[in-house]
Amino acid sequence: MRRIAIVGAGQAGLQLALGLLAADYEVTLVADRSPDEVRQGQVTSTQIMFHTALDQERELGLNHWEDQTPPIEGLGITVATPDGVRRADWMGRLDHYAQSVDQRVKMAGWMEEFTERGGHLVLRAAGVADLEALSRGHDLVVVATGKGELSTLFARDPLHSPFLTPQRALSAAYVHGLGPRLDHDRPGLSASFVAGVGALFVLPSYTTSGPCGALLWEAVPGGPADVFAGVRDPGERLRLILELVERHTPWEHARTAKVELTDERATLTGGYPPVVRHPVAELPSGALVLGAGDVLVLADPAGAQGANSAAKCATAYLRSIVEHGDGPFDREFMERTFARYWDTAGAAITRFTNTMLAPLPEHVQRMFMVANEYPEVADRFVNAFDDPSLLRDWFYQPEEMARYLDDVRMRGGAGAGA
Repeated sequence: MRRIAIVGAGQAGLQLALGLLAADYEVTLVADRSPDEVRQGQVTSTQIMFHTALDQERELGLNHWEDQTPPIEGLGITVATPDGVRRADWMGRLDHYAQSVDQRVKMAGWMEEFTERGGHLVLRAAGVADLEALSRGHDLVVVATGKGELSTLFARDPLHSPFLTPQRALSAAYVHGLGPRLDHDRPGLSASFVAGVGALFVLPSYTTSGPCGALLWEAVPGGPADVFAGVRDPGERLRLILELVERHTPWEHARTAKVELTDERATLTGGYPPVVRHPVAELPSGALVLGAGDVLVLADPAGAQGANSAAKCATAYLRSIVEHGDGPFDREFMERTFARYWDTAGAAITRFTNTMLAPLPEHVQRMFMVANEYPEVADRFVNAFDDPSLLRDWFYQPEEMARYLDDVRMRGGAGAGA
C-alpha cells in the first residue's frame, strides 16, 4: 500500500485525503488545529461552490450538509457608479444550484470522518523539518496549506501573478436575520460592483448554528470602504459592514438592516495578493514535495472561485495519483499532475478572477447593461462561474463580445433565460 502525506486540512487537502483513503491508500494528514478547534474557531472564509465542485464532493460521499444548506439558484449582478446610479441590475439563472457551507462546519466534519475512515491525523504546525521527516516515511508529500512558511517554498510564477500587493481589503460576517432581495425571483448570491469603492457579496449560507447569510465587502485599498484596519471587535466589524451597505449599496440595506452575527467568531478581515506558484518545491535534503490548492493558485474572492479551484485541484490530483499506479512520484509526475489541474481549471479561474479585480473593460460593462434586457446574456455569464473556461471565446475579446451581443439582439434574446 502506497503511503501519502498531506499537509493542510482545507478544501484541497481534506478532499484529496478522503479520496485517497477511499482508493485504499495509507494517508497521513497534518493539520494545525483539531476538529473542535476548527469548529469553535474564527471563520476563515466565505465561499460559494458551484455544480461541478459540488458534484466532485458528492462522488466521494462528502456532501453531508447539502440537505440543510440553502440552495443558490441564481447570481445577481449590480454595477453602479460611485454616486449610486445602477447601470446594470439583474439576476441570471444557474442551470444547477450552488451552495455555501461555512468551512468551520465542513472541515471539522471532514477531519473527523478522515480519522473514522482510518486516516492518520497529526496535529502540528508543520515546518520544513516536518516535511523532511514526512518525505522519508511516505511515497509522496503534498503541501496544501496556502499561507505561512511552507507556501514560500514554492516559487512565484510571475507570468501568471500580475499583483504584488492585495487588490482588495476584505471584511466578512456570517449573520442571522438576512432577508431576500425582493426584486429577485429566486434565492441567490447578489454581487454589487461600485466603481472606486469595491464590491459587496450577499448570499445564503450554512454555519455552525444552521442556515444563515453571509456578507463580504471587497474594498478598493485606500477607497471609502477600506475602513477595517485595526478593527478587532466583531460587533464593530458588523456595524461598519452595515454602514457601508447603507451608504454605497442602499438597494441591499432593507434586507440587512436587522441582521445579527451568528456567533462571536463569525467575522474576518484581511487581504492578500493573488498569486500562482510553481508546483514543485525541493527541500534542503533534495526531496521533492508537490503543492496543491491555495499554495499554488491563491485567487481573490472577487471571482467566487477559491473553494471551487481547490476542489477541482483535489479531483485532478486524485485521478493522477490513482492512474499513476506504482510509478515514481518524481518531478515529472508532479509537474504533469499540476498541469492537469491548470489546463482544465486553474488557468481559466486565474484569468477570470484577475479580470474581475481590474476596472471592468468597456465591453464587459456593455454586456452587463445588455443583460438588463436579455436574460439569455445574464444566464450565459453566471453559468460560467461553474466553469470559467466557458468565457474563453467571447468574454475577453471586445470583437467577439460585440458579435455575440448583436446576435442576441437580432434574435430578440431567445435562449436559456428568455
